[in-house]
Amino acid sequence: MPTYVYETLPKKEGAKSRRFEVKQSMHDAPLARHPETGEPVRRVIAGGIGIITSHSAPPAREGCCGGVGGPDCHCACDN
Repeated sequence: MPTYVYETLPKKEGAKSRRFEVKQSMHDAPLARHPETGEPVRRVIAGGIGIITSHSAPPAREGCCGGVGGPDCHCACDN
């Protein structure tokens, strides 16, 4: 279950917002109020984690599929 970050929306100008986290299903609607204080809140869009892996692709056969085909290319250029 993902954890979402929310922040309170202060009513007074110059007041600081407070951030907190809530575990929710992706299918749950975003919270509109703080679960304990009832203050209005909004969900904060935060960056996630990305995993990048590197791998080597087989070399393309020159001329086949515009130079992007691999050893299993079945293009009209093979015929």
